[in-house]
Amino acid sequence: MNPPYVIQVAVAPVRQEPSDRAEQITQFLYSEGIELLERREKWSLVRSQLDGYEGWIDNKQYRGMPKGQFSVQYVRSRQAALANEKDVLWVPHGATLWLDAQGRSFDGRQVEPADVGTALEGDAGSLLESARSYLNTPYLWGGRSIWGIDCSGFMQQIFRLHGKELPRDAYQQATIGADVLLMGEAQPGDLAFFDNSEGRITHVGLYLGDGRIIHASGRVRIDKLDHFGIYNQEEARYTHNLRLLKRVL
Repeated sequence: MNPPYVIQVAVAPVRQEPSDRAEQITQFLYSEGIELLERREKWSLVRSQLDGYEGWIDNKQYRGMPKGQFSVQYVRSRQAALANEKDVLWVPHGATLWLDAQGRSFDGRQVEPADVGTALEGDAGSLLESARSYLNTPYLWGGRSIWGIDCSGFMQQIFRLHGKELPRDAYQQATIGADVLLMGEAQPGDLAFFDNSEGRITHVGLYLGDGRIIHASGRVRIDKLDHFGIYNQEEARYTHNLRLLKRVL
């Protein structure tokens, strides 16, 4: 079923308040479906159909979804060019695309078939390969793309590309899946969660096996992981305190 509205820019910042100066709390990517909750002169309060996240976006960054037959595919390449007779729009890895039978998006833009496809295999090996493709992506609070991403946005994007929907924030992601009680029982593809001094879960990463984790902290990076937490060799210290492990595959 087509969504009522869709994002029409590559990445739409979602704000806590209706202001360009307000905090970015997440991002909606091109073609993602949204529901309109309130529309003002410049800003709209919307809800993501992906994860229920609500926030304010600029009115120029979304449009009504046209009628027609569209199927959902994902950008599998690092970024894909969607072109029409006027210009080219680059959209990031993992973005949802609503495509018609001719491979055109909802706004008439054409995409190369080699850049898109359905969800990838849900096995750990394939998942880890996708995660590694984000290495050195800069950290961005609220980010969900290869141009800037936060820890939970990183997990949400790669699992989604492999057919597994996760909530948006780390503390929400920690509520799903089966508990892994011991670090020695962890398997590649498990999620590792970390808390702050107040006991709140504030960070998440993906266990790679062999005592290593890939996560977004400053940039997407690989560090050591043990039962204490994440050990950053560059800083010669533990940077994150391990709280729990979850298996969602």
